[in-house]
Amino acid sequence: MKTFPMFLQMAGRHVVIVGGGEQAAQKARLMLKTEARLVLVAQELDAELAGLVAEGRAELVTALSAQVFRGAALVFVATGCVGLDYAAHALAKEAGALVNVVDRPALCDATTPSIVDRDPVVVAISTEGTAPVLARQIRSKIETLLEPGLGELAALAGRLRPQVNRQIPQRERRFFWDWVFGGPPRQAMARGAGRAALKLVKDRLEGAGAGPVQGAIALVGAGPGAADLLTLRALRLLQEADVIYYDRLVDPAVLELARRDAERVFVGKEVGACSWPQDRINAVIVAAARQGRKVVRLKSGDPGIFGRVTEELESARAAGLPVEIVPGVTAASAAAASLGRGLTERGQTDRLLLATATCKPGDPEPDWAQMLQPGTTLAVYMGVQKAALIVDRLQAAGIPSQIEAEIVANASTPQERVIRCLLSGLPEALDQAQITNPAVIFLRWPKGAARTVVKSAAA
Repeated sequence: MKTFPMFLQMAGRHVVIVGGGEQAAQKARLMLKTEARLVLVAQELDAELAGLVAEGRAELVTALSAQVFRGAALVFVATGCVGLDYAAHALAKEAGALVNVVDRPALCDATTPSIVDRDPVVVAISTEGTAPVLARQIRSKIETLLEPGLGELAALAGRLRPQVNRQIPQRERRFFWDWVFGGPPRQAMARGAGRAALKLVKDRLEGAGAGPVQGAIALVGAGPGAADLLTLRALRLLQEADVIYYDRLVDPAVLELARRDAERVFVGKEVGACSWPQDRINAVIVAAARQGRKVVRLKSGDPGIFGRVTEELESARAAGLPVEIVPGVTAASAAAASLGRGLTERGQTDRLLLATATCKPGDPEPDWAQMLQPGTTLAVYMGVQKAALIVDRLQAAGIPSQIEAEIVANASTPQERVIRCLLSGLPEALDQAQITNPAVIFLRWPKGAARTVVKSAAA
């Protein structure tokens, strides 16, 4: 290492920033996250820095001298002028300060890393100035691993540590903290439920021990296919899971993001193969959580949209297990993005309906004509096999045959295919293109389009 990473104590100290423009303001924003007092050295300040001085959050010094740098924890020089940068650097070094001169590595005693801030949890990434873009990319990956509430949980742990040391024997403390940072308290904090997390920890402390480990279930949306459409919360839960139960439509690239030693169990339904009935899926995820395991039930798209989430929620709650839903990007959103258009359009389609053509056995067919009204975008999931029936019902109800149909199969994946046609030609277009599910069929009926008069409705 050419540089040594170290965290500086900033409370009760001051930081000097030389310069009054945007580069100086960037350093000021960074230092305002600390407890250091800011001293700005410049004859003129931009509006942002002037505001800091007016609010009493920074002190302004207009004359550059070695004295202003004495005792500083750190000095930033960001004037944008070569001569002034060198002069300020020389004076700061004369005063014995650590100096960072923006964009002049040869004059830097210290460099500012890319920072992931979950105060008091702070992660700093440095490439020693060789590859700032790479440092930012690494930072982005770490940002996905550390949920926003993690710092609040760490601060809570710091406040409770003396009580934990008094009440819990030393040999049991590690199990307690494992539970705090890897169990329900962290999960609650990740959901933004800070009070619930505090109550969980305090209730456990009143029991004076970690007790038996309790598992938890997360019903997670994997999105439409592309791994980079996962939410940050979904990614974190995948990387924490002990076991993952996944569907047929979950892309293998998504599973690759999971913890390497996590067990992966396929519970999908393949055509012509033995399928997992819903009751069996409910039973296995509950059984795994009862063993103290972190369970992820990974569903394609959004688990709350045609994902049978209610049945799995009820099973988890009946067993007294913590359970959460993590939304995902639903197929209609991804398919519309692939088409380069919105799901709605002001003045044309101000109503959006999501419907599935795959209903529970024994249920009646949906009333497609009632769904598709002027000003509506109708997104039909898994409708390829019933396209002819849907078209017949719509045309029989007087829906114009000339309205636009757009079909996106395997949205967001390398296998994605898009076709366009009129409503009247939908079944033939699907056959000719050999489109199969998974696919979303969009039918748009803009406002103002006339309904066809039909003398007799189809049976």
